[in-house]
Amino acid sequence: MTTSLTEEEIRPKDLMAGQKIAALTDVGRLLTRCSEFIEVDCPACGTANRVARYSKNGLRYVECEACQTLYVSPRPTSEVLAWFYRDSPNYAYWNAHIFPATEASRRQRIFVPRVDRLLDICTRHLKRTDSLLEVGAGFGTFCAELKSRQVFQRVVGVEPTPGLAASCRERGIEVIEKPIEQVALQPAELFDVVASFEVIEHLFSPLDFAQQMVRLLRPGGLLLLTCPNGQGFDVETLGPVSDTVDHEHLNYFNPSSLQRMLQRVGLEVLESFTPGLLDAELVRNKVLEGAFDLSDQPFLKKVLIDDWAQQGQAFQSFLMAQGLSSNLWVVARKPA
Repeated sequence: MTTSLTEEEIRPKDLMAGQKIAALTDVGRLLTRCSEFIEVDCPACGTANRVARYSKNGLRYVECEACQTLYVSPRPTSEVLAWFYRDSPNYAYWNAHIFPATEASRRQRIFVPRVDRLLDICTRHLKRTDSLLEVGAGFGTFCAELKSRQVFQRVVGVEPTPGLAASCRERGIEVIEKPIEQVALQPAELFDVVASFEVIEHLFSPLDFAQQMVRLLRPGGLLLLTCPNGQGFDVETLGPVSDTVDHEHLNYFNPSSLQRMLQRVGLEVLESFTPGLLDAELVRNKVLEGAFDLSDQPFLKKVLIDDWAQQGQAFQSFLMAQGLSSNLWVVARKPA
């Protein structure tokens, strides 16, 4: 592929069996409260008109007729989600087993390039780099790598999950252990950059989340969001077979619809792109596992199976360049 990153490096097969058990436990926990799920309109544009796409793990996935955002409706409320994530066996498993075991690979293959990309964005769009807030700091790897560059004077993480917040503190990361809705700052404390990686897809109301992030951003500052691309190759090709389509992900924006949502909260969208590296491999692996059939798609069979060594990297590069990777980045600015 475009770099040496492989699925095995970040999701080792010997550990993923335990993760699948933890995830299924989480699905069962979530569905015990399905009577509290509620119908919602499109999280990107607010349109009510939608068409059914498929169901998975007891959840129904629909597509907005106006902006083609894929999303779950009915969905768990914010209160149910807070309960769900607070004691999630799946998150505990990742924190105890997968994150530590893959720390070196994830840092080198994911977080170093992520920090490089963010610093390049700041160089092009931002004059001041005093402070950065990461919303959803997780295991703390991004904040630790960014601190090591000594570009920002202050790097802070927001992480409401107790175990993950503790992991951040162990790394020397300043962490706010509360939901973003409860974070209050004075004008002088606002951040130059607010970033959130792979969080917004988990939320009941992404629009409210975006509004909260804007509230913590100084005028002229940058907001950076990443999330799965609902029109990316992995998600579009595999549908419910894709591991990206899981019980935790409620919102699957596309480049156009995510920009539309950010404009609704008063931001100026500066750029969007899809730098994901694994789409082609993820689909290929599902075919090799027997979970997905390409017998009626001879072109994809040729690229992903028969001529993989010759065509795989070029195909993934094409997906990235055309905005068709399933990893989406959007950069926006708060008006001065």
